[in-house]
Amino acid sequence: MKNWVLFAVTAVAVFLLGLLASSVINRKNEAKYAYVPKVEIAKNEPRNEVWGENYPAEYQSFMQTRDTTFATAHGGNAWIDMLEEDPRMVVLWAGYAFSKDYSQGRGHQYAIEDIHNTLRTGAPKENGDGPMPATCWTCKGPDVPRLMNEMGVAAFYKAKWSDLGHEVVNPIGCADCHDEKTMKLKITRPALVEAFQAQGKDINNATHQEMRSLVCAQCHVEYYFDKKNPVEEGVPYLTLPWKNGFTVEDMEKYYDEIEFSDWTHQLSRAPMLKAQHPGYETWQMGVHADRGVSCADCHMPYKSEGGQKFTDHHIQSPLNNIANACQVCHREEATKLVQNVYERQNKSLENRIRLEDALVKLHVEAKKAWDLGATEAQMKPVLQDIRHAQWRWDFSAASHGASFHAPVEIARVINSGLNIAQEGRIKVARVLSDLGYNQPVPMPDISTKEKAQKFIGLDMEKLHREKAEFKKNLLPKWMEAAKKREAGYTSKSVSSK
Repeated sequence: MKNWVLFAVTAVAVFLLGLLASSVINRKNEAKYAYVPKVEIAKNEPRNEVWGENYPAEYQSFMQTRDTTFATAHGGNAWIDMLEEDPRMVVLWAGYAFSKDYSQGRGHQYAIEDIHNTLRTGAPKENGDGPMPATCWTCKGPDVPRLMNEMGVAAFYKAKWSDLGHEVVNPIGCADCHDEKTMKLKITRPALVEAFQAQGKDINNATHQEMRSLVCAQCHVEYYFDKKNPVEEGVPYLTLPWKNGFTVEDMEKYYDEIEFSDWTHQLSRAPMLKAQHPGYETWQMGVHADRGVSCADCHMPYKSEGGQKFTDHHIQSPLNNIANACQVCHREEATKLVQNVYERQNKSLENRIRLEDALVKLHVEAKKAWDLGATEAQMKPVLQDIRHAQWRWDFSAASHGASFHAPVEIARVINSGLNIAQEGRIKVARVLSDLGYNQPVPMPDISTKEKAQKFIGLDMEKLHREKAEFKKNLLPKWMEAAKKREAGYTSKSVSSK
């Protein structure tokens, strides 16, 4: 009897070991053949689907950035009209294109579609028309490094946005971050290389882990268009203001020293700064960066499919992938981790709204002072406070995820902005008193986006009508020209070599 039991146990063990061996062999075979290249990827190949022939797992996950169904308490990947959510922004950006249209960014797959649709890019009727330079294309897709290679960097920046509408058609993707031969991460935007050089650093010395954040820093940074650049005077050359450092004060000092402003505010006449999206800068000030955690570790964590481990290119909020993005390090329950994030974001938003309210009042009060005959000398310190306070608000609002990445630093930035705004309101009150006005300045009704845009004098019907005409008349010509150009591209099969 004992022999039969031993025989049965042995048989079962052999069977299970056989299954394990078979599984291991299958996984090894999958690993061996999964990345056998099918096509030869050309230098500066902009078409993501061509790269996908060789790297199907990464490409298929990348295509999921078209999913817009996930929403968090303060973001996600769904389309959100931010001006409708917070009409104060219309007044804060009066005189600037963001007062016309500002929506939450969607996944990388929408980069081209969204820049076509936004009112900020205007409604050109032909090539060479419209308000925006080609510099506005810089972060929108892999056609950009191709064009910079073909045209030269300065020539690319010098063109108009509408000049290259038929050229930049592939959304953010593979060639933006990878070398086509080795697949190593690489920097394709010269502004980041030049920013390192300005600090006496060589970006080529970055480690692989550092590159997992630096490829994101090509676009998720604060930048400005420097028309006084040494390459060619007058060209809106994309530049990162990192000479003095990464903090809000460092970049403010840089801008003040060169007397740069993005625009003059329509109401207060203050020389304003518009923060773009200093996500990389604020990430560096948080605990995750201090622990060596990269952007990709949380937003593009590793995943396994069919025995293959690869980087998930479904770039998204970690809250939609907590198991792979968060719980690899944090052992708390998912609900607890989400609660921790929302607590930080809610507290930050609460103070940010207070700063917005103070800034709206300050702009309106400054306008009243001008209307009553205030002089440049009287208003100069007020305008400086407006500039510096709103810079801090915009820095905290535009640096995506900053209230989580660096909650302590962002709280400091917002609070310093509140102090400056309050000082500005005291100063403008004194000016108003000197002008004989000693009562509260009436505030406009800006309870909706429509009311706020009407208050600052925007003709939204006209803007939407002009954009519709652009999309009907010129945009199809761009797409047809791009289709003809790309039809001439060739993808050589590896087996045919």
